[in-house]
Amino acid sequence: MSSDPGPGQFQFTPMAGAACLRLSGDWTLAHHGALAQQLQTLQPPLAADCQIDCSELGALDTAGASLLLQLLGSERLQQLSQDASALTPERRALLGAVARAMQATQAQAAPAPAPASSAIGDLLEQAGRAMQGFWRHGVGLSGFIGLTLETGLRLLPRPRRWRLTAFAAQLESTGLHALPIVALLTFLVGAVVAFLGATVLQTFGASLYTVHLVAFAFLRELGVLLAAILVAGRTASAFAAQIGSMRADEEIDALRVMGLDPVELLVLPRVLALLVALPILGLVAMASGVAGGMLVCALQLDISPAMFFSVIEQQIGLRHFVVGLSKAPVFAFLIAVIGCLEGFKVAGSAQSVGEHTTSAVVQSIFVVIVVDAVAALFFMEMGW
Repeated sequence: MSSDPGPGQFQFTPMAGAACLRLSGDWTLAHHGALAQQLQTLQPPLAADCQIDCSELGALDTAGASLLLQLLGSERLQQLSQDASALTPERRALLGAVARAMQATQAQAAPAPAPASSAIGDLLEQAGRAMQGFWRHGVGLSGFIGLTLETGLRLLPRPRRWRLTAFAAQLESTGLHALPIVALLTFLVGAVVAFLGATVLQTFGASLYTVHLVAFAFLRELGVLLAAILVAGRTASAFAAQIGSMRADEEIDALRVMGLDPVELLVLPRVLALLVALPILGLVAMASGVAGGMLVCALQLDISPAMFFSVIEQQIGLRHFVVGLSKAPVFAFLIAVIGCLEGFKVAGSAQSVGEHTTSAVVQSIFVVIVVDAVAALFFMEMGW
């Protein structure tokens, strides 16, 4: 080996019937550009039986080792690093480290084999994920209900901490402003129910029972249910958007820093306001639905308002009105708690506010209908 080998080179020479790759010169960073251009001219890959001659190899550094890796490949470079007769221990350690690093990089970059899947397996996986999410949401809602009740009971003997101004403002927003739409909608639904009853019952000569149909439907089920669905779409979304916007603007964190309880300040006034507003809205919905049915009976069936109310007074028991109105506080509490909880779940962006507002509406309507169905079955089994 000469004292100044010069820039690194490689050439193929025949040797005992097989090709031999002869490495010479300095494979260092100073000659990296020239060596890289030479490597670009090498088109075919290195044959497996090709021998490597490193006897004339000069200086070697990490840049040169990376070029040798490109020329030989990681496996051949690993083999060369283990050949004690070809290189000094320092150069063999350098080539071995470069080869191992490249193999580790290739192993990490290699895509993991896709697990075998089937339609049934995917369906069961989705069902399992849905049930797991439903369970987590149920646990979170139960915990928030408990926190709300605990805060309310803690403040009950402390009138000075009652938020009467916030309660009055929320009562106006959730109750007074919702009266027109609730009254109009239930009036129209009452008219439709009476039309359907008149169309069917008139065929059997039992038009008078249209009064029973309208009274039973609105006093026992439809009055409070329609009012609760309207409140769920109108008020639950408002609660989620209001609290969610405060969450996004970090106002909730500011309240906690100031030593104020967000549940006491934001949740309780809304829950109490809806507990008062929804029974009133349910009562208005019952009256409007019955009024719509009475109008259709007077115009279509020649049943006067006096006769209409006389039938209700004599044949419709007061328990149907009590059963229907008793569900209003339960609906109100669940709607308010779900709306506030979804507001607290907002992550901090406008998209998150929209997603949780939509979720509050969907969950509130779903819970209202499920609870109403369970209550109807319970009251029927109890004979009420």
